Amino acid sequence: MTIAYFDCFSGISGDMTLGALLDCGAERAELDAVVEALRLGDEVTIEVRHETRGHAGGTRVIVGVDDRVERTVPALREVVEGSDAPRDVKKHALDAINRLARAEAAVHGVPEDQAHLHELGGADTLVDIVGAFWLLDALDVGRVYASPLPISRPGPATLKILEGTGAELRPSDQGRELVTPTGAAILTTAAAFTRPAMSLRRAGYGVGSNPSPGNLLAVWIGEEIGTDKSVTLIETNLDDMAPNLIGALTEDLMAAGALDVAVVSALMKKGRPGHVLTVMSPPELTGRLTELLLRRSTTLGVRLTPVQRVLADRRIVEVTTAVGTVRVKVKELDGRAVDVAPEYEDCRRIALETGRDLREVMRLVDAAARRDLGLE
Repeated sequence: MTIAYFDCFSGISGDMTLGALLDCGAERAELDAVVEALRLGDEVTIEVRHETRGHAGGTRVIVGVDDRVERTVPALREVVEGSDAPRDVKKHALDAINRLARAEAAVHGVPEDQAHLHELGGADTLVDIVGAFWLLDALDVGRVYASPLPISRPGPATLKILEGTGAELRPSDQGRELVTPTGAAILTTAAAFTRPAMSLRRAGYGVGSNPSPGNLLAVWIGEEIGTDKSVTLIETNLDDMAPNLIGALTEDLMAAGALDVAVVSALMKKGRPGHVLTVMSPPELTGRLTELLLRRSTTLGVRLTPVQRVLADRRIVEVTTAVGTVRVKVKELDGRAVDVAPEYEDCRRIALETGRDLREVMRLVDAAARRDLGLE
């Protein structure tokens, strides 16, 4: 599978994303196709050129706008929905626009459809967002990853977009906005914030508008390499420990880094009822979790078994429903969604706030997620 890794050492913006993907081999004609598909030819001009920032260079994309038209959130959605963009490009672009809208609405305390996106409401933002997903599609990228993000003076909307996404924020002393709301929306829609093992085919650099040295975004394109999926099972039998203490022990093990903890009732020697406790541990934490288990339980010994796992990919998306916005875990195989699972805590909170049956909330969220992901 072709993957893309966004190395955001100097931040990310919409135009930097376009430049980096063009530098990776996407055709300039694809950007022209974006403008045509969105029917923005009367508003937008695109300039592509090579520029340097210090000792490094890359591709600079300048999206010019004549007679700027400020669009509301519904108008932005309407342009995308009515465009000739590919289906998956539309879906991701609408997701990114919705993230921008939710962030601005939360920051200003207004409904999403009334949120004013200021400079984000123009045709250039539409080209940046739709263009990013269009160029990823043109490069046949099936999965996207991203590095930690440098943060110096982030806007409140950017921080709101990044909330709960798993993005790692690292402090920077550059004294300017490094991650724009558009850049944050593109990454949180498409990327998992981790660095993959990969075979590199090509690296491209997108140049930002700020003239500071090193103001570039790097995108690496290549093939993903399978990583070691081995784990160690730590197992022990407990026949003289109170169940409430076992419950506390499972929480301590999870907090210490266990991937999973399972407790199964069993019949022990001499007919005594007991429990079999199994801890799934990353290899590097086996010693630590074993010691914790020996110290905080009544067991006199544990069994260690190295095993291999086969994992489905998963990511978290936010789904807008009639009862509110809920996080949903998406299970993926070969880069395609195959199943969904609403986040229990979000559904439980909404059930308590609205007085609805929790099962009804989870059914509504499940149906909305499947509809959004095309799983119906």
